[in-house]
Amino acid sequence: MTDKDFDQALVSAAFALGAQDGWRKVSPAAAALHAGLELGTARARFGSCGAILRKFGEMADCHALQGALAEGTVRDRLFDTLLRRFDFLQLHREGVVALLGFLPAAPPLGLCLAHATVESMGWLLEAAGVCATGLRGEVRKRGLALVWGYGARVWLRDETPDLAATMAAVDKALAQADALAVRFAAPAPAAPAVDLPSPQAASGVA
Repeated sequence: MTDKDFDQALVSAAFALGAQDGWRKVSPAAAALHAGLELGTARARFGSCGAILRKFGEMADCHALQGALAEGTVRDRLFDTLLRRFDFLQLHREGVVALLGFLPAAPPLGLCLAHATVESMGWLLEAAGVCATGLRGEVRKRGLALVWGYGARVWLRDETPDLAATMAAVDKALAQADALAVRFAAPAPAAPAVDLPSPQAASGVA
């Protein structure tokens, strides 16, 4: 078994275990035992549940980026990769739903997931031809993370076979983000010319 195969098996087992018994009982060791994987290798590759979530995010990103649109507008390309990422989540839906329900009781795990999500958005932005480095890049990543979060809230309730409601939510959020980007990128209007009075006139001195 390659490292990639091992990681995928352990992560899949963790999400299956989370769906079955709740995430309170999930750990790298428990996931390894659930999948019949070697515990020593699991310890070396996954030090915590946070490592499981980070690897899950990487897997979701790879699924989103492989075969993604290489042409079209930035909005079209972002829409494509975001929906591909939701397609990956759909493969582990019960485990993801259980995880999101557990996060309020596990703030450190929630922070880990939030940080990993922001980093993932950077990959999606770069794939769409948008720079995600520097201060401006950080703002862009967090903006796209808001789009992702909006779509995720709809995805949790989306029971359509083709995720039509999620698609509509992502499209709406991207449109709003695009409008904001255009608004803030526009130069400020020039101040109207005003004839100021001379100091003497302003003071009442002729």
